[in-house]
Amino acid sequence: QGQLVESGGGLVQAGGSLRLSCAASGSIFGINAMGWYRQAPGKQRELVAVITSDGSTNYADSVKGRFTISRDNAKIAVYLQMNSLQPEDTAVYYCYADRPWYQSVYWGQGTQVTVSS
Repeated sequence: QGQLVESGGGLVQAGGSLRLSCAASGSIFGINAMGWYRQAPGKQRELVAVITSDGSTNYADSVKGRFTISRDNAKIAVYLQMNSLQPEDTAVYYCYADRPWYQSVYWGQGTQVTVSS
């Protein structure tokens, strides 16, 4: 059984960039949407960006124009390019893969992004 493995988090200064990666380790079938959530300390988890199997994307208003989501279906991978990072982007970022036919969602382990002012 597969799992999602994240990489790419870290510490960056305000205005900097990071690229998050999330790839399947093992087989995961029936994926439709993939995306990223984030959770800051003391706050609820929020959807950051989502991309469907046909490439349609949607973003939270707070990241539009700064973040770009992409995916590689052959690798079962999703990426998040984050530019112009701000301290309010500091959070643990989680990738996910939605499998509607199986009524299940795979989650990554989470990766910390910290933006210093």
